[in-house]
Amino acid sequence: MDRKAQETLLILLSVSLLVNYVETMVVPAVPKIQQDFSTTETLVAWVTSAFTIVGAVVSPIFGKLGDIYGKRRMFLLSMGFYTVAVVMAGFSPNIYFLIAARALQGLGFAVFPLSLAIITDVLPPEMIATAQGIISGTMGIGTALGLVVGAFIDQDLGWQYAFHIAFVISLLLFFLAVKMVPHTGVRKKATIDYVGFSTLTAGVTLILIYLTQESSWGWFSLQSLSLLIPGIAFLGAFGWYEPRAKSPVIELRLLKIRNVLAANIAGLVSGIMILALFYGIIYYTQLPHPFGLDLDVISAGLTLAPSTLVMFIIGPLLGRLINKIGPKPILAIGSLVMMLGFYMLIVNRSTPSDVTIDSMVGMVGLLCLMIPIVNMISVSLPQEDRGVGIGMNTLIRNIGSAVGPVITTSIMSSYQGAFVLPFDGTYMVEILPSSTAFDLIFTVGIAMAVLNLVIAMTVRNYRFQAREQKKAVLTEAK
Repeated sequence: MDRKAQETLLILLSVSLLVNYVETMVVPAVPKIQQDFSTTETLVAWVTSAFTIVGAVVSPIFGKLGDIYGKRRMFLLSMGFYTVAVVMAGFSPNIYFLIAARALQGLGFAVFPLSLAIITDVLPPEMIATAQGIISGTMGIGTALGLVVGAFIDQDLGWQYAFHIAFVISLLLFFLAVKMVPHTGVRKKATIDYVGFSTLTAGVTLILIYLTQESSWGWFSLQSLSLLIPGIAFLGAFGWYEPRAKSPVIELRLLKIRNVLAANIAGLVSGIMILALFYGIIYYTQLPHPFGLDLDVISAGLTLAPSTLVMFIIGPLLGRLINKIGPKPILAIGSLVMMLGFYMLIVNRSTPSDVTIDSMVGMVGLLCLMIPIVNMISVSLPQEDRGVGIGMNTLIRNIGSAVGPVITTSIMSSYQGAFVLPFDGTYMVEILPSSTAFDLIFTVGIAMAVLNLVIAMTVRNYRFQAREQKKAVLTEAK
């Protein structure tokens, strides 16, 4: 890898690390934000939902625009929006302004698919999987920093300072990106599909709002159906129009490529598993005995910290292993490891150290799924479609990530028990998720892992073999 490629990888890693940190550090700050703005749980939930929804929608759109106008240009535009939005969030005068700032921050989520596309264009083929593994590993470090360091900042300085500090780092990284991220020289001549953009954005936005509000409104309430039915209609119109569009925003023909279709289905299932794992553990560790481990926010984050650090170590190793044996065996192994991790959480979660060990196993399994999925997309697609293809996969994984909390919270609200505690000379009864709820959540995780194992069997395997001349040949296993 030459020096320019190393510099590019370093800046892309740093940006990914920052975004993962900021988006995780918001989670422990939500109760304090609700208190500071004297708002409701439903409204404050939009502090996280606004980012998730906008990020999901813009990923394929910015990917497509990157293919047309240049990935570097769209990467810098995405990061510029993110930097401005971070400073806005830190000075929010009310909850509505903060939600708007968080929605604007969602435009910054496009740095992930764009980073993966830039890496695929810049690096030699035999280095792509390793670099993707390193970037995927930053999810672990960023999550650990967000859960632990972010919780300390929120507790000692206030959530505003978490955004202030992130702004300074964002601004520095933006100027470094201007200097270090190269033009890839790959452009696709095409017009902008405004009808496709509009119907996709409307459909995905309505469906994701429906999913995020399910716990408050219910599956089939009038409010929910007023989002679900138009959302399905818009997506149906998008699916009908795209094959007929002159320059479609998402070229559905790409799904005819076996590995692209398999990677997108596996991405949806993996997104569900990721959030079921995180939500299940975070809720369980903070519930009082005997329902959970009765940990505070920082201690709960520390139970996950070792597993997220393991992701950063294992990620590059998995990338190199994909070059040698291909993505298919890694996907299968990841599914089996995920089954083991979820099973351990069912039978072995009585102490914080037990949960730490269980989550480490689960995180290794998740990495064994995430890295092959991204690699299959980037390797299987034509170079001129790489940005939109990776963006589409990011969108699908985000939809899975939105479904995961819905399944988790639905199970927790369906299987509950009474928690009795003394209060002011009398007793107070609180209804909390029971042990059965968490058993079912982790059982759903096992079922998703079994489904991913079936998907892995459909993958067409390949591997990279470096020659003495430092070139690479792609060998496809028939």
